[in-house]
Amino acid sequence: MRRPRPTERGRDLPLARLLPNLVTLVAVCAGMTGIRFAFQGEYEWAVRMVLVAGVLDGLDGRLARMMRSQSLIGAELDSLSDFLNFGVAPALILYFWSLHEIGGIGWITCLCFALCCVLRLARFNAEAKSGIGGTGAYFTGIPSPAGAVLALMPMVLSFIASVPDIFPATLTAIYVVIVGLAMISRMPTFSFKNIRVSRNNAPFVLLGVVLLGAALLIYPWATLAVLTGIYAVTIVLAQLRRFRKKKEE
Repeated sequence: MRRPRPTERGRDLPLARLLPNLVTLVAVCAGMTGIRFAFQGEYEWAVRMVLVAGVLDGLDGRLARMMRSQSLIGAELDSLSDFLNFGVAPALILYFWSLHEIGGIGWITCLCFALCCVLRLARFNAEAKSGIGGTGAYFTGIPSPAGAVLALMPMVLSFIASVPDIFPATLTAIYVVIVGLAMISRMPTFSFKNIRVSRNNAPFVLLGVVLLGAALLIYPWATLAVLTGIYAVTIVLAQLRRFRKKKEE
């Protein structure tokens, strides 16, 4: 008799196929470590850990697609990791840094940002499964990693100015709530995942990426502030393009 083929559950997985999930778990560790640094008052390292988590978040999905190791568990891990790293961690870091000064209002601000992040992720997952999400060129609302970086901008600017209380806690709270609401809004924001580069321009792009990496290592906060400012400009441009299309219709 023919031996039955082993089920997918019973097959042994190559160790390399676990790499994307391992990267996701390392990103979780980075987010948790960022919270620990914030609790200890080491705010620059706390922000660095969130940025590391963002880099790892960009790698795990690409690794899974390259290695053809996508799985339901990996998708769930990615969403849970995003909520911790870009919803919980930035909120707690901001609370320890400044928002605790306004008491309950500061904590409500943290809750608002974290809830906006989890709602944004839930909507993204639901739309991705149903196939009604935005086009490949746009996201619906600000993605959670970008939202985390935007929310942490008051801290980054304080690092640049070497002034811990550069912004009043109340102003920071208002700004963080606006960023949270932008994540769950329906406004389109540019997606840079499908950008293609011509072969002739590839050397210049590689040179630019290397120089950008060097700038991030030497002048991390100033470079991050400039990049975030450029991203904010793209958000405005996306809204202008949407309004222009509506007028043409």
